[in-house]
Amino acid sequence: MRVVVQRSKEAHVTVDGQAVGSISMGLVLLVGITHEDTEQDAKYIAEKVAGLRIFEDESGKMNLSVIDVGGQILSISQFTLYGDCRKGKRPNFMAAARPEQAEPLYERFNALLREQGLQVETGRFGAMMDVSLTNWGPVTLIVDSK
Repeated sequence: MRVVVQRSKEAHVTVDGQAVGSISMGLVLLVGITHEDTEQDAKYIAEKVAGLRIFEDESGKMNLSVIDVGGQILSISQFTLYGDCRKGKRPNFMAAARPEQAEPLYERFNALLREQGLQVETGRFGAMMDVSLTNWGPVTLIVDSK
């Protein structure tokens, strides 16, 4: 499982011009799932993301997590995170899990975040989405369960 984490001042996602998820301050997560991923991968990533200390404390040091600052999560499924661009000009997406495997694990990942007390908004799995955010910092990290 691979997640791009972006610290954000605000973010929203629309599908066909309709807002489907929106947060104020928090994290935008682009979530990719591969064939070998299990619930253990989802649990590892959910705990890692919830605990990442990437928000500043009163001294300006990155010492606080999204939970500590009362932030929210906007979670977006993103199969293209497993695109292989090593050969040719067209990415190969064979490493991305098929939707029937990926969607339940993506939903479980979001549930694990909610179980930690986080408000989680989402896009729509498999849809063409427009994601807008104000990347705060900017701070962008990649978290991989492997």
